[in-house]
Amino acid sequence: MIKGIKVAFSRNKTQKVEEQKDGKKQIIEPPLLSRTSLQKNTSIIVVADKASITREIQKQPSAVAWLKGASKDTVPIGKVPKKQRSSRFHANEKVELEKLPSLKDTPVNKRGDIFIKKLAQCQVMFDFTDADSNLKGKEIKRQALQDMLEYVATTKGSITDLIYPHVIKMVSINLFRTIPPCDHKKIVEDPEEDEPILEASWSHLQLVYEFFLRFVESPDFSVNIAKRYIDQRFILQILELFDSEDPRERDFLKTILHRLYGKFLGLRAFIRKSINNIFFQFIYETEHFNGIAELLEILGSIINGFALPLKEEHKIFLKRVLIPLYKPSSLTIYHAQLAYSVVQFLEKDPSLTQEVVGSLLRYWPKVNSTKEVLYLSTLEEILVVCDHNQFQQIMVPVFQKVAQSIASTHFQVAERALFFWNNGYILNLMHENIAVILPILFDSLYTQQHWNKNIHLMAFTALKSLVDMDTELYNQYKYNYEQNKDKGKN
Repeated sequence: MIKGIKVAFSRNKTQKVEEQKDGKKQIIEPPLLSRTSLQKNTSIIVVADKASITREIQKQPSAVAWLKGASKDTVPIGKVPKKQRSSRFHANEKVELEKLPSLKDTPVNKRGDIFIKKLAQCQVMFDFTDADSNLKGKEIKRQALQDMLEYVATTKGSITDLIYPHVIKMVSINLFRTIPPCDHKKIVEDPEEDEPILEASWSHLQLVYEFFLRFVESPDFSVNIAKRYIDQRFILQILELFDSEDPRERDFLKTILHRLYGKFLGLRAFIRKSINNIFFQFIYETEHFNGIAELLEILGSIINGFALPLKEEHKIFLKRVLIPLYKPSSLTIYHAQLAYSVVQFLEKDPSLTQEVVGSLLRYWPKVNSTKEVLYLSTLEEILVVCDHNQFQQIMVPVFQKVAQSIASTHFQVAERALFFWNNGYILNLMHENIAVILPILFDSLYTQQHWNKNIHLMAFTALKSLVDMDTELYNQYKYNYEQNKDKGKN
């Protein structure tokens, strides 16, 4: 029980239990109640100096159980207008909060107690599906969160050893909840056009996230104390929240998880393994998880910090997790972060290039032009970080695919392949290996009959650049092509 908070109970109506002692009335603090000591309609009053919280309890196992937060979450059955909904359907009904003094206006020797009482106040949950319900309580909680946020951010020594369990408890009650399912079919049909559903309780959630981020980033933050409360279970609950549809929430989660990864060395391997499990489930089971892009962004930063030479487990992660992420139909949502992570690996270990390119060519989409464009984009990024030796090992299959893409009837695929000629580094590699590359590309460029006029112009420009690289070789292939064409007519 939080120090400074006393609990009184009565049956059927809300009243304080008092006794006469030395001529003064005092509130009795009852012992911890058993499961059978509270019946239906038993009321609880919590009195904490100027703060008063009252709540009706229905068959609760103990008088302090309600301080552990809202009851278990359930999946909401509908959406509220304006693409908002609350992912927490059970709130603390019939709750009254009284405003506590500002921490900055409180004497230094009493700030610790007020801080803890504010954290207890902020464990009370409100129903945001009804915008007009309990406006006073919502505003008091918002002000308490804002006050604690500013206090932690600006006051040296604000985080004491006693604060940690109360902070983690408040954060857990507010953040950890069941994420409502979304319409998977709609996402598959058009993943980019689907409008995200925003969290209705964001006015409180945002402050909780900001407070926790400031708490973790504070110079007063002690990992040795915090690791008693921020454990593997806490990390798993954080990762589950990445499936939130609200991009604002996922952005906070991304920053927080990255900070935790940096500070808690003992949790690093577990965090990587847990992210891997999410990816595996996404690739081979559900093909849906809202936070894939954010998790990949975190991994991109982690990969950048890998020591050389790369460990075998990291190479396996590239081959078995990252590359298969190119297969799902929703690739467009997270392609940029995925390509960055893959390129990070190849910059650290160029010997992986041939295997990565081979895998991409095996997974190459046959009927999805949008994914073809993304695959071509990845190939270009890989070529940019290739040295000359690695380029010579992959240039034949890569430019066979480029030639095939130039000949595609889909103009965006052909256009993306011809964009390779805008990259000076790739042009230099082509120039050094023109004897191999020109024969591969000649037919697709010389016999260009695309319906789109812009593709015709781009193909002509690309062909001209090859002519400038080796005019004699070009003329030879042109002569052979014309000869074969004449024989075909005869």
